[in-house]
Amino acid sequence: MACTVLGGGVSGLSTGIKLLERGLEVHLVAEKLSPETVSDTAAAWWYPFLVEPLIKTNRWSSESFREFVRLMNEEGLDFITMRMGREYLKQPCSAPGWSESIDHFRILEEHEVMDGYSFGWEIEAPVIEMGYYMPWLRSRFESLGGTIETRKISNFEELESNLIVNCSGLGAREICRDEEVVPVRGQVVYIQQDPGFGRYDQQPESLIYTIPRRDVTVLGGTAQKDDWTIEVRKKDEEDILEKCESLWPELDRSKIVGRAVGLRPSRTEVRLESEYLNGKRVIHNYGHGGAGVTLSWGCADEVLRMI
Repeated sequence: MACTVLGGGVSGLSTGIKLLERGLEVHLVAEKLSPETVSDTAAAWWYPFLVEPLIKTNRWSSESFREFVRLMNEEGLDFITMRMGREYLKQPCSAPGWSESIDHFRILEEHEVMDGYSFGWEIEAPVIEMGYYMPWLRSRFESLGGTIETRKISNFEELESNLIVNCSGLGAREICRDEEVVPVRGQVVYIQQDPGFGRYDQQPESLIYTIPRRDVTVLGGTAQKDDWTIEVRKKDEEDILEKCESLWPELDRSKIVGRAVGLRPSRTEVRLESEYLNGKRVIHNYGHGGAGVTLSWGCADEVLRMI
């Protein structure tokens, strides 16, 4: 069976790999490839963020968690590392649904909660360094026999295949006329300083994260809906630094080494469903918001099950 995957980000490549591993013939078409995709700018700490519906995204994120651990342990990918992180919340709440599927999850003791918060939890989860991971995905895809073509697609009729997996992200606004897909702008700062463990406030209105990687720590963030600006804004950077300093007072601004902006392809719900259009079967897999990496392998498995 032959199919075309539309989109060269983390969702498209991960899905293509899963299909190739099951013996399908896969051709990937994308307007942009790494390092020019939004996936390349992902801070990429495993964490379900800005995605619905929870009953499905909890399962997909859990499946991805297990695959990242497998890639780290069995494939020896040293650019995937397990790091501790603490999430701080204003009010106590129930443990998230995905907490039962990961190895380390615990509620914080009262003395461990930062000032200004009343509750929180600690998890250990994969951090994926996208500058290495995206080229690895492409190499894996091509080593399995997948082919890649770089061109812009405006509608599915331009593709010859009768089976299409649509991982076009923000491109779905044009290709599918799906106005539910909107950018949620994320700006980050890179600093060569290790906080020891990650510190997080994942509420969109007060978003804060310090994600430690081997090379840098990623500081964020912003979640600016329907904002298409890809330039770095000084005001946003100052806001990011002030927020991160509230959770990490030892932050040293003299160690800042870079900045980046990415537009998350957000939607009211992830669209993962099948439809027939002019004789072609199209399986949609887009709208992952700020959890494209976190959901990537679980959604790829879902596409495979559908096929």
